[in-house]
Amino acid sequence: MRYRAFISYSHADARQATWLHRQLEGYRLPSRLRGGSGEHGPLPERLVPIFRDRDDLSSAGQLGPQIEAALADSEALVVVCSPSAARSPFVDSEILAYKRLGRGDRIYAFIIDGEPNAGDQRECFPAALRFELEPDGSIGSTPANPIAADARAGKDGKSLARLKLLAGLFGLPLDTLRQREAQRRHRRMAAVTALAVLVMLVTSVLAVQAVVAQKAAERRQKQAEALVDFMLGDLNDKLSEVGRLDILSAVNDKAMAYFKSLPNTDVTAAVLQQRAKALVKIGVVRSDQGELSKAMESFEAASKLSGALARAAPANVATQLAHAEVLAYVGLSHWYQGDLARAEQGFDAAYDVLAGARRLAPDDPQLLFQLSTVENNNGHVLEARGQIDQATGHYRRMLEAAQRLTTLAPDEDDWQNQLALAHNNLAKMALLGGNLSMAIEGYRRQVAIQRALAARDPRNNAQRRGLLIARFTLGRTLALMGQAEEGRRLMQQALDEARALHAMEPSSTDFQSDVGLYALQLARLERQLGNSESALQLAQESAGLFDALVRASKDQPTWQSRQAEAITERAHLAIAAGTREGDLDTQLRKALQTLEAQLAQSPQDRSSVLATVDARLRLAAISSDPERTRLATTSLATIEAQASARNDPRLRVLEADALRQLGRRADASAVDTALRASGYRAPAVARVARAAAASLNP
Repeated sequence: MRYRAFISYSHADARQATWLHRQLEGYRLPSRLRGGSGEHGPLPERLVPIFRDRDDLSSAGQLGPQIEAALADSEALVVVCSPSAARSPFVDSEILAYKRLGRGDRIYAFIIDGEPNAGDQRECFPAALRFELEPDGSIGSTPANPIAADARAGKDGKSLARLKLLAGLFGLPLDTLRQREAQRRHRRMAAVTALAVLVMLVTSVLAVQAVVAQKAAERRQKQAEALVDFMLGDLNDKLSEVGRLDILSAVNDKAMAYFKSLPNTDVTAAVLQQRAKALVKIGVVRSDQGELSKAMESFEAASKLSGALARAAPANVATQLAHAEVLAYVGLSHWYQGDLARAEQGFDAAYDVLAGARRLAPDDPQLLFQLSTVENNNGHVLEARGQIDQATGHYRRMLEAAQRLTTLAPDEDDWQNQLALAHNNLAKMALLGGNLSMAIEGYRRQVAIQRALAARDPRNNAQRRGLLIARFTLGRTLALMGQAEEGRRLMQQALDEARALHAMEPSSTDFQSDVGLYALQLARLERQLGNSESALQLAQESAGLFDALVRASKDQPTWQSRQAEAITERAHLAIAAGTREGDLDTQLRKALQTLEAQLAQSPQDRSSVLATVDARLRLAAISSDPERTRLATTSLATIEAQASARNDPRLRVLEADALRQLGRRADASAVDTALRASGYRAPAVARVARAAAASLNP
């Protein structure tokens, strides 16, 4: 197989996964063990290569073909376990896919946080790891007994847990590897400790001599700087390998002491640059050690130095980019600590520096890409907080940088994808603001880019999926403006393509979820157009797919939400027909139980708001007072509690529905007028709701 192991982890644990990746690939088996045999066959010198996906997956939580291929080509699966991993649909899907390959005995858990088998918010094992598979490949109820190395403080600790994991991957008894490792560690520790002491002594002597004579100081200063680079580079790596964090901290402190010992007359721009780099390296080391407060101190100290250099050389692009990088580290450190406000400040500061440098080098591709990325990240931070207008500003600047990038290199796929993402971001903002024309324009541009990318590589399923998602989003928005036929054509085309991809890869829950979602949303349009039979078939197709997905993974909230929305859509159809299915009330209440729980966790999340209010109003439509009044009043309160994007036409349609069910027809008519003024022309939604309410609640 191509890979010795595949590391599965939550994006929230990326720093720990990176550390583990380096530790596993960097470990060399003791020479006396090489060439022998372990439980899994001949013993290699090193475990290389090890696969770790460095890119974010889609929010849907399914695996793409590249990930599935890497899993199939890996001898073992290492799961970085934490509460974030237990909640991650990506990690759960990767474990499930690997078990279905018949390699459940080669899955190793590496616990970094949480509690195994706790069954609550502390749980660190994903569901696919906690339970055995049924014969049909679904997750069963029989508890599994995963092999685990516990890196938490008070348990195995990082050092022993790392060794346990290595022993499992090599197929060796832990004691054998521990004894050999201890012998080697003692030899290395003695050599590295002596080297560290020698380097610190030499650096101290050179620092003293640098004060004595200017010319000699310049020469020795260069030598000392080279030694400091070694101390903060190779020596740090070696000390990390043998676990001597005490010496590691001493080396870092010694480097800082050297810089502080230099008199002001010797502090040149080059020395300041090196000191800033040293502070960043020290901050990274401290961050890797989990000392986030100390890491922040290093990054902020580095930003003061790099800032002074940037102000002193405003025309030096390299200096400006270096300062922006330090500011980005400051923002990331705040992000890791959960401080979104200060993270935003850090990203804003980095952007300001990059924007200034752009005036000096407007065509520098790396500068433009960094600008685009900072804008995207900052926009998402603001969007998560409900600050839509501010997020839109960042997305616009992201678009400008991405446009310039694609002008410089139109054949670069990554930059084209960045441009498509920028158009999608802005189109979404326009839709939330009620500007349907602008939203459609943005989605059309996204479709054009994705179509060109898919044409370059027709066999690339990831690009095909990107195109079908763009087409469906455009079609759905066209339908909101009354262009129902073109919208339905695009939505049907995307659904057919999703079905084709699902047929090619039936085991892919990614494609299965796409089919379920697009069938559900097309069912809504068909119902609004009066095509009840087609709508019912699509709704049933969607319900069947999401029922199967939820049975396979009960911990996937997105699938549970879609399952509940499919129930709501079937209720829409029954109400439009003026009939009551036998268990319609029960099914709607079951759907609401799921949706209300998700809304309580994210009261500003637009998808949760729309789905929950829709289900409430459908239940209100088949209920009598006072239940109907309570449901409509609660729905209206949820809508009015939204902090931003109140002109979202989807939200306003539900607002009008709630007002009608409360008997406030004049207020509902005012909302209808505002919707028409915005260009909203979705077919027959308000009429269907009124007719249904009249027929079921005489």
